[in-house]
Amino acid sequence: MTPRLHRAILLPAMAAALCTAPSAQAQAKGDWLLKLGANRITPHVDSGTMSAPAKPGIKGDVGPDTKPVLTIGYMLNDKLSAEVLLGVPYEHKLYGAGSVEGIGQIGTSEVLPPTVFLHYRLFGPQMAVRPYLGLGYSYVYFQKETGSAQMSAMMNPGGPPTTYTLDSKHTICLALGVSARFSERIFADLMLVKSKLKTSAHFNSGQQLPIKIDPTAISLSLGYRF
Repeated sequence: MTPRLHRAILLPAMAAALCTAPSAQAQAKGDWLLKLGANRITPHVDSGTMSAPAKPGIKGDVGPDTKPVLTIGYMLNDKLSAEVLLGVPYEHKLYGAGSVEGIGQIGTSEVLPPTVFLHYRLFGPQMAVRPYLGLGYSYVYFQKETGSAQMSAMMNPGGPPTTYTLDSKHTICLALGVSARFSERIFADLMLVKSKLKTSAHFNSGQQLPIKIDPTAISLSLGYRF
C-alpha cells in the first residue's frame, strides 16, 4: 500500500471515529445546577415629582448595590432549564434629585428580589460554551426603609423625623447569558438581566413620590452540575 493510499484510508477513518466518540456532556436533561457568585443591580431611574405639600420639583434617585447570589436550577431537557435566584437583601441608597439635587443621601432601603427564570440554551449539551435567553418573574420586596436628617429637613423642617415606605411590586424580566464549561462538572456563568419596575414612596409627612427604577443586573457565578 502506498503512503498516499494509506493516508486516504486512514484520515476518513479517524474522522469517523471522532464523530462517533462520546463527548463531554454539560447541562443536559435531568441535571441539577448550583451557582454561586456576585450580582450587581444598577437602577436606571426616571423619577416623578414629590406631591404637595413640598418644595416644587423634588425628585429622587437610587444608587446601585452588589451582593452574593445563589442560583439553583434544573434542566427540564437538553436546552430548557428552570432556575431560582436567591440571596441576601440589597441595600440601595436614596438621593435627592431635581430641585434638591446635591443635597446628598436622604435615605436607604433594603430590597429582596427573589426571581424565577426559564432559560433556553443554544447549541447542544456537548458544547463547551452555550449562550442562553431567559424570561423571569420577580417579586421585589422593599423593607427597612430609613430616612436621614436631610430628608426630615427637606420634607418636614422643624417637625418630627420623616419616615417612608416603598410599595413592593411584581415584575417581569428578560435575561441574556452565557455559560462556559471548565470540566465535566464545573462551569462559569455570566448573565445580564433587565427589568421594568415602578414603585411609589409614601412619607409620614403626607407626600408621595412615584419613581420608575428599571434596574439592570449583571452577575458572574461559578457553577457545579450534578
